[in-house]
Amino acid sequence: KPVMWSPVEKTALADAEVEYHDITSTQIDVAFEIVEAPNAPELVGAYAVIWTTTPWTIPVNQGIAYGPEDYYRLLQATDGRKFLVAYDLIDQFRSRVGMDLHVVAGDTSVSDLANNQILGTKLAGAIARHPMHHLGDFFAKPRPFLPGDFVTTDAGTGLVHMAPDHGEDDFALCKAHGINPVFAVEADGRYRADWVWLGGEAKNVINPNLNAPDGPICNDLRDAGGLLSAGPFSHSYPHSWRSKKKVIFRCTPQWFVPMDQGEHTLRQKAVAAIAATHFTPDKGRNRIGAMVEGRPDWVLSRQRAWGVPITLFVDRKTGEYLVDKSINDRIIARFREQGVDAWTPEFAAELLGGRADQFEQISDILDVWFDSGCTHAFVLESGRWPELQWPADLYLEGSDQHRGWFQSSLLQSCATRGRAPYNAILTHGFTMDGAGRKMSKSEGNTVNPLDIMKTYGADILRLWALSVDYTEDNRIGDEILKGVADQYRKLRNNFRYLLGALEGWSEEERLPASEMPALERWVLHRLAELSDELKAAAIGYDFNRYTSLIAEFVQNDLSAFAMDVRKDSLYCDAPTALARRAWRTVLDISFHALTRWLAPVMVFTAEEVWSKRFPDSGSVHLLEWPDIDADWRDEALGHQIAFARRLREDAYLKLEEMRRNKEIGSFLEAFVQIETTDEDHFVACQALDLAEYLLVARVELLKGASDALTVGKVADSKCARCWRHLPDVAAQTELCGRCQTVVGDMVADAAADGVIRG
Repeated sequence: KPVMWSPVEKTALADAEVEYHDITSTQIDVAFEIVEAPNAPELVGAYAVIWTTTPWTIPVNQGIAYGPEDYYRLLQATDGRKFLVAYDLIDQFRSRVGMDLHVVAGDTSVSDLANNQILGTKLAGAIARHPMHHLGDFFAKPRPFLPGDFVTTDAGTGLVHMAPDHGEDDFALCKAHGINPVFAVEADGRYRADWVWLGGEAKNVINPNLNAPDGPICNDLRDAGGLLSAGPFSHSYPHSWRSKKKVIFRCTPQWFVPMDQGEHTLRQKAVAAIAATHFTPDKGRNRIGAMVEGRPDWVLSRQRAWGVPITLFVDRKTGEYLVDKSINDRIIARFREQGVDAWTPEFAAELLGGRADQFEQISDILDVWFDSGCTHAFVLESGRWPELQWPADLYLEGSDQHRGWFQSSLLQSCATRGRAPYNAILTHGFTMDGAGRKMSKSEGNTVNPLDIMKTYGADILRLWALSVDYTEDNRIGDEILKGVADQYRKLRNNFRYLLGALEGWSEEERLPASEMPALERWVLHRLAELSDELKAAAIGYDFNRYTSLIAEFVQNDLSAFAMDVRKDSLYCDAPTALARRAWRTVLDISFHALTRWLAPVMVFTAEEVWSKRFPDSGSVHLLEWPDIDADWRDEALGHQIAFARRLREDAYLKLEEMRRNKEIGSFLEAFVQIETTDEDHFVACQALDLAEYLLVARVELLKGASDALTVGKVADSKCARCWRHLPDVAAQTELCGRCQTVVGDMVADAAADGVIRG
């Protein structure tokens, strides 16, 4: 059958080995004289016009396809020639050929419509002759009109020239009518030396000069009176991803895996397997599904000197495979001993003995995608790794593998085992440079991960990778990495805070959640919420969300709010104070959770932080998910603290204005008055120490007829230790009551230890 063929590499290619690039080809309109038309006699002597962007296929034309349900018209030029084209494409045809053409008034008894449109079915049985018929032999044979359901009137002329050597539709239609390929084009893309037209031509068929408007093909057609137009045409064209050169469809004997054979076809099995597979992102299902539903039979063979050989013998007379278990066993044994190089003519002669002349030894190799598609067998089923099992939980690769490894694995496994070799597929995009361009050595815009690590460290590179939507293409560059480095510093600084705040921690300090103030219970509530969200993100491979959830919690909930509120208690309360013990308990729980949650993201930093606090307890990477009590969740408390944070934001806008106007030096010397009409809000505010949450001297809460928030300055003195403005600051010591007690206890303890004498 016709397969994608690389004249440069001289081998068949699979769909996965082909990429498409925009090129400019030569489009031509060619006239084939109609010599017979039993259902439309007025067509005899007219010319059927075909349009193609591959002039090199004209030397192997064997017929003309028409659309049975399409309508055609005869157009007459000033020189008397008549041309048959599809009714819908008359304007396009006139534009290309630049002729003065008018509609021929035909015989309405033959035509199907009063306006002389000719239905395609009337072309059945018609015969044309090749414009190069004067060359005799192959070119003198009649070119039959064949009905093709693939013919469209989107472009061209509505008549398609048939070259069964070089097109799937061409091959199938011609084969159905007993027309076989002629194999005029050799493996290197040149016409056979004995081919009457262009045989032995030095240029191969993908050479632009061969196909150019002034090239050999167009010139010969022009001299024969068959060329009506030749000009440039821009379109997408297949290229080999290895050589980057154009490929062609070329009919050659190959080995195929049929997609639609049998009661339960391979295509049906593959489509069912895709439906049963979990895809991340889910759009991958549609991508590979569309490819499998529309793909041709799998071309298994390649014409290369290297690779895994197709170890078969074929009967030279019947074309049947040699099926002999003893020979197969010997082949397997020899391959286990010597590898793929065992497949030699000498080995074949040894195997076949006196039957060597009866059978042909196949010299083709297997498609390398078949090799990669077998990985599930030798990784999961070989027994080398007994902890693994078939099928795989996950296949992970780039989005281009929907047509490559993912698909070859799917087809190979469905054909041999009836299902996909994986339960899930995860695909990622590709990394572009900072300007969004594909990285290329020739353009000098590549980014070396090792260079990034020298400047920023491996953790920042990992943090970038896990902070972007990896399912799409992403940019990387200095400006982007600077932003990631800033995020990293914030996370690292919070770890530094935790290490400092937990210095000297002992289990005797730990408090149960039931004895903690509202703020600490709220942090535990957030940890419980976060644990569930992170598990869901991890299970769904949503690493962007996983990382952003942690960053938002650390920066917004902990650093900007809870740590800000509790710094007074941490620095100024007595070590035995309930609030301080509760806060240190929560910090210890947060430390254990955050180091483990961030261990897969900031690998080295998490290990450094963990070993700094627990130098003798092994690696953080050997720990499991942190123990988070689901009972810590408290939705009512969550709403309560959320309201307090909104009040804090509203108050800060007015307090900042006071500070800019130099009415206060810090928020600690201000008071806030809150008036609310909402009973729930009033109750929520009463249950919280709002002065502590807002970091002000005092909060007055009123239940009034309107909602209002006002700020002002208190007249109380400033405590020299905690800097709060409170009514109980003593003039003599300049300390508030709390600080006086704490300092007194510290002095007493120091004296008892002999530190202070006097």
